Amino acid sequence: MKPWLAPGFALLLAGCPAESWDEAECPPEGTDLSYETFGQEFMQHYCQTCHSSFAPDRKGAPSDYVFDTREQVIEWIDRIYERSAGDNVSMPPGPEDPPQAERDDLAEWLACGAP
Repeated sequence: MKPWLAPGFALLLAGCPAESWDEAECPPEGTDLSYETFGQEFMQHYCQTCHSSFAPDRKGAPSDYVFDTREQVIEWIDRIYERSAGDNVSMPPGPEDPPQAERDDLAEWLACGAP
């Protein structure tokens, strides 16, 4: 990288949302999102096609990645964040991707501990 680009690049990155679980931050005011008002429906709609105990065709999803309950989501919270939340878009792998606003809500909900 050109030395004169580094300061501008650093400023650009500073405004970017966290992409890894280690950088995830719950907003100072917390979140109004809960499993009942957000997480459960998100998981059912976007994740449980492959990541549920009752999925007839898991499409190669590892058998231990099951998101049927809040407790199971919390078990994989870092992995879910790094694959699906905010700017992380590798899951779900299909045309029915969540809109960015829902991915941002997922990031917030997970960063706050998936209440």
